[in-house]
Amino acid sequence: MSDLDLAVIGNCQIAGLLDRRARLVWTCLPRFDGDPTFCSLLSGDRDPDAGYYDVELSSFVRSEQRYLPNTAIVETILHDSSGGAVKIIDFAPRFQQHRRLFRPMMLVRLVVPLAGRPHVRIRLRPLGEYGSVHPTLTHGSNHIRYVLPHITLGLTTDASITALLVERAFVLDHPVALVLGPDETLLDALPSAARLFFAETQTYWETWVRGLSIPFEWQDAVIRAAITLKLCTFEDTGAVIAGITSSIPEAPRSGRNWDYRYCWLRDAYFVVHAMNRLGTTATMEQYLRYIINVVTEAGEQDLQPVYGIGGEARLPESEARFSAAFH
Repeated sequence: MSDLDLAVIGNCQIAGLLDRRARLVWTCLPRFDGDPTFCSLLSGDRDPDAGYYDVELSSFVRSEQRYLPNTAIVETILHDSSGGAVKIIDFAPRFQQHRRLFRPMMLVRLVVPLAGRPHVRIRLRPLGEYGSVHPTLTHGSNHIRYVLPHITLGLTTDASITALLVERAFVLDHPVALVLGPDETLLDALPSAARLFFAETQTYWETWVRGLSIPFEWQDAVIRAAITLKLCTFEDTGAVIAGITSSIPEAPRSGRNWDYRYCWLRDAYFVVHAMNRLGTTATMEQYLRYIINVVTEAGEQDLQPVYGIGGEARLPESEARFSAAFH
């Protein structure tokens, strides 16, 4: 298993985990309990041939990473041995649009040169069927399609399509944007759309944080915890998941693991209670809607400890070995 020192991005529809070099090592699509399209978190110490999405900097020596203040946006700066530097900004769009929340199945990555002549290689390697199937690729002048068994992803970018397809390194002499999401055409031109998504998402989270009832002490920690808990809510149904990962072992060599991408009713209550104490009651209202639907569906039966994020009562177990891609 890889290092668990990870940053989280998300928008209450999907979420992703980034390592210290901004490598996307875990994301399930099209929702929290979907197929782990990026799953190299489970690759151990091996360097797998797929399951991640990164920006590799030649002659890399160190990195810095932070959340932009009061947001779910992650900024990573990579430095090379010649004094070159690259800034990578990662987020999932979330903001008000047409009087409703826009939270698509989408990840946006902005790559900006900061110093020198950084030499980078962009590698986007999604997988399907729990790490066992590689995608079929097609492309146009400004996009690449990744066709998987249960989903087709589209990457729209102003970077060189040829460089991305063959994973050729290039000198980053101007900012580039990469929008990964549904296989749909962006309504606006890419650079302006990416900048708009960034600005609106930043404004959304800053506004949300300003509405919290934050205690005097430990404010930064409380804000970060509140954002993280918010990212574990599936807004479409009101479910609250225990975590965004699956298949993390209980203990080294235990042979037993749990999938946390479900709604444990007791655990979800504690999350809702904590959010209520911070004054964000919308989470409670959405969770009550989820519970009402679960209770109605159960009828005279006792409630289960855990349900699917769509309210599913039947949760069949299975084992995914992730073997095809990682060996």
